[in-house]
Amino acid sequence: MYVVAQDTDELLKVDIENKKVVEKIKVGDHPHSVIIDEKAQRAYVSNEWSDTVSIIDLLSFEIVESLKTGNGPAGIMLDKEKKFLYVVNSYGSDVSVFDLSILKEVKRLSAGSNPTGIAISPSGEQMLITGRRANLADFNETLITELTLIETAGNSALKINVESAYLMENTVYAPEGDLAFVTLIRPKNQLPSVQVEGGWMMTHGIGVVERNKGNRITQFLLDEPNAYYPDPFDIEITPDGKRLFVSSSGVDKISVIEVDSIRKLLKESGPKERNQFANTLGLSRKFVSKRIETGHNPKGMALSMDGSELYVSEQLNDAISIIDTKTLSKKGSIHLGGPERVTVARQGRRLFNNAGHTFQNQYSCYTCHPDNHEDGLIYNMAAKQMGRNLTNTQSLREIGDTAPFKWNGKNQTVYKQDGMRFSTVLTRTEQFSYDDLDAITAYIMRGIKQPPNLMYNPTGELTASQLRGKILFERTEDKFGNPIPENNRCVTCHPAPLFTDLNLADVSTLADSDDPILFDTPHLTNVFASPPYLHDGRAKTLEEIWTIYGTDDKHGLVNDMSKTDLNDLINYLKSLRSPEYEHSQVEVQHGSLLISN
Repeated sequence: MYVVAQDTDELLKVDIENKKVVEKIKVGDHPHSVIIDEKAQRAYVSNEWSDTVSIIDLLSFEIVESLKTGNGPAGIMLDKEKKFLYVVNSYGSDVSVFDLSILKEVKRLSAGSNPTGIAISPSGEQMLITGRRANLADFNETLITELTLIETAGNSALKINVESAYLMENTVYAPEGDLAFVTLIRPKNQLPSVQVEGGWMMTHGIGVVERNKGNRITQFLLDEPNAYYPDPFDIEITPDGKRLFVSSSGVDKISVIEVDSIRKLLKESGPKERNQFANTLGLSRKFVSKRIETGHNPKGMALSMDGSELYVSEQLNDAISIIDTKTLSKKGSIHLGGPERVTVARQGRRLFNNAGHTFQNQYSCYTCHPDNHEDGLIYNMAAKQMGRNLTNTQSLREIGDTAPFKWNGKNQTVYKQDGMRFSTVLTRTEQFSYDDLDAITAYIMRGIKQPPNLMYNPTGELTASQLRGKILFERTEDKFGNPIPENNRCVTCHPAPLFTDLNLADVSTLADSDDPILFDTPHLTNVFASPPYLHDGRAKTLEEIWTIYGTDDKHGLVNDMSKTDLNDLINYLKSLRSPEYEHSQVEVQHGSLLISN
């Protein structure tokens, strides 16, 4: 078995019979996925923070080639004839197609926003690619996230809209080829967050794509009326096509789904009933046969060749669970050599990725902050008047030195952010114990790093356009020689290296539905990766901050700029990156595995 260890940048070779790691090899930064060819002679590892795929000779266990991909390679797949390698670029929202005979990228296909998972149909004629971020839209519009279908014969891509769902992590085809399954989350971000207390804020499930019905999609919830199964990550199907397994990583469980029951519901239900499935808590009793407990944070999964055993990577336990697919019970585990001691930050990371502190386990911190980032959604938070003060989710990457927190800056510390207020407004449960609050604060303050900005600033050397933008960003006079007031200069509120002055400011972006407040100045590192923008997400692009919502020159002076000037300024903003990009080499994390013949 081959396992990627993300935090140590390694591929692990595991002896299943003797239950131990027998070999390790360094690959690229933050490896995401691994696949092997049919003869188990080569492995392909996508390195999400290096923009490469490592090709490893499994006999010598050495890297023999490194392929340059698009930005953020994640899911990878070989075509049926093993002539082409498909690499899903999660940050670039596209797919690199490599001709393995020449080891060159021969095509780049557009995909949905932040794609990660990929699966090939049994016939090999089609691949399905998941999308995690919803398309940018106004707050009251229906949420739409895209799946991407690739026809392998001509390498053409087709988008499929999935309504009211996002964070579609992974996918798998039924052996018959007529159905495909994807994991998904259904956020109720347009409802006031008090709906958590009513059992109705986040729901979690799968989408079923019927290929012979024009790729019709029906959504099924894994949740029950009083118990939720958040953050579905991976999905696998037995060789006979009878059972699906979904890793519900937010509650440390595997949900077991009887596929024949899904088929029966699809066959016997009309359009109205199928639409209701997506919002029917309790329907899961008709197709979920068991919930299997695992260790901390189950993520990637793989079945043995005969389907008798399911292997589950317990990401925050540094172990692989072995599940008997006949008895549906855990029969053993393989420890992968992670640290014996659970540090305070490690415990905080477990709490961050677990929904146990939320009412009825509805969601974890990860649900709204996937990859410790943000989900790109705007939420109707519970305030004195419902529907006021809409809130754009903020990234948690490298915020340790950027207090205060919240858009209004009212939380001076993470302790306050995740203490009583957190339990009162968001989780609707008892607040964290002091020890747990210490732990999750330690993780958020110091345990979360930014990915490298390989898209716009891979080496630290700015382009000509970015250099011109930097001059505009730091200027003290307008184009006519008039001094710009100090508090209206970009660099005053956003000084390096964090690109925030840690103060509150009025930038004239209050909406009619906002209380009269000042806004905390956000840091701008990797700001290109956080659309939409402004406190309520109304600006879909960086350009819109000034071309639509900042025309009064109170959010920096820009009206004297030409279109070329503004383009240069935006290019500079997109180049901003973490002042100290580094890897934590302390803990071994596991997010993907594959079983070898």
